[in-house]
Amino acid sequence: MTLVQRVGQLFMMGSPATSASPATLAAVSRLHVGNVMLTGRSHAGTTVPARTARALRAKATTAGVGMFVATDQEGGQVQVLSGPGLSTLPGALSQGGMAPARLQDLAAGWGRQLRAAGVNLDLAPVLDVVPGVAAARTNPPIGVLGREHGYTPATVTSHGLAFAAGMRSAGVAVAAKHFPGLGRVHENTDTAASVTDRVTTRRDPFLAPFAAAVRAGAQFVMVSTATYTRVDPLRPAAFSPTVIGGMLRHDLGFGGVVISDDLANARQVSAWTPGARAVGFLAAGGDMVLVVDAAPVAAMQRAVLARAGADPAFRAKVDAAALRVLRAKAAAHLLP
Repeated sequence: MTLVQRVGQLFMMGSPATSASPATLAAVSRLHVGNVMLTGRSHAGTTVPARTARALRAKATTAGVGMFVATDQEGGQVQVLSGPGLSTLPGALSQGGMAPARLQDLAAGWGRQLRAAGVNLDLAPVLDVVPGVAAARTNPPIGVLGREHGYTPATVTSHGLAFAAGMRSAGVAVAAKHFPGLGRVHENTDTAASVTDRVTTRRDPFLAPFAAAVRAGAQFVMVSTATYTRVDPLRPAAFSPTVIGGMLRHDLGFGGVVISDDLANARQVSAWTPGARAVGFLAAGGDMVLVVDAAPVAAMQRAVLARAGADPAFRAKVDAAALRVLRAKAAAHLLP
């Protein structure tokens, strides 16, 4: 693969689930973007998103390399795809009240439905731990929306892993999120800047669900854009070598694909130029830059290519990231 093609594998770009965005189609074909995400809300069942996914896949330019087509299908208030052929998923708190074996069986069925809708990667489960009902009321990204499987690391681990195992048994890869946890912040990174966790430590007990997911074979881990002052006070987690290289790669032993939370529209990263976001994430050890729309991708790609051309150490990180993405694709039967 050429360097441009390798860099293209390091991006996941959003498109409305209801129809393929012209801007996203153009970016896939012109910039060699290798992965897409279905966004928004579709209530039309499996047929419409499957058609959207086919249109996006048809524009792929790297011969023989299939696409990860992702979506957010957690349940409750976060379910992109619904309608005929797609169950209404209970929210994570309700899932957390089920027997894990029952949840795994249900998730296998939900995974088969996602495959029918053209999706092979679910950006779930949420493994953030919110420490109690009262704390949930002041935790906008997770607790207010009921996205947590429970209020202890043990419950989040047992039920998050059951959800993941069911999805994987249906041939849908999963992305455990949002490392190292958004359960104890008081603002949402999508809508606020300077979102800060002042509690989490490098050996925090609330990391247990992520450690268990790594041991269980999670293919993707999504890194948050919050800042964790007791780990790396200088930069958001997605730009932190301490969080990605230290905690996730070294401490937990994760060798799969590190994907960012949204680096396009999230207000938390608005102080950085698009190019600086992409370069900062990859330089910190990340693998796949998630952008919910196509607008910043060209600038991001230019910045990554320029840095790779000027800095051999960064070029080596790009090559290593591309290899991790391709290994994940091989495991998902997306390579010849």
